[in-house]
Amino acid sequence: MSDKPENSPPNATATADAPLSQGHREALERFILFWGEMASNWGINRTMAQIHALLYAVEEPLDTDEIMEQLQISRGNANMNLRSLINWNLVRKVHQAGSRKDFYTAEKDVWEITAQIIRERERREIKPVVQQLLECRDLLLEGEAGDCAALPPPEQQFCQRIDNLLALMEVFEGFSHALRPFIKGRNEALIRQFVAMAGSLHTEE
Repeated sequence: MSDKPENSPPNATATADAPLSQGHREALERFILFWGEMASNWGINRTMAQIHALLYAVEEPLDTDEIMEQLQISRGNANMNLRSLINWNLVRKVHQAGSRKDFYTAEKDVWEITAQIIRERERREIKPVVQQLLECRDLLLEGEAGDCAALPPPEQQFCQRIDNLLALMEVFEGFSHALRPFIKGRNEALIRQFVAMAGSLHTEE
């Protein structure tokens, strides 16, 4: 089976005996498409996001064949992205009595989904950047502990710019660590207060 073009709508069909209503079908198709469009903001690919959207939206777990049929994607593409979603802890594999197939279901708690996406993006994006910056800094300092001031120019300026990037990454990581407990605790009121405070500071500038 060949994959559909990226912007083609999914083939949203009912998985139970009763067919989907027209409104349900259209809403599901639109939800899957826009979820895929947002994928780049999460650091994941379009198909991975569309599979997640489908599994999040439906009531019952789906097997690989049903996912392939509804999204019109190949088995290899489905399997690869299902593995990635499982690694992100956004999807889990389940078994159905009387069937030898593997079925998949998505985490339905939006707070847990958000917390997991933040955690994975930190692990996949911030930490590798920090590691590469530290290695560049070590090369400048020839593996010796020290600060940029000990270097001659222009190495000193380059080293300081690396330190500036490291400080920025530390802020990003600290923000993620500070925000995650509020999300895990589903503390909507405090998050809204934090957003309001940040907005007021921006207004004052």
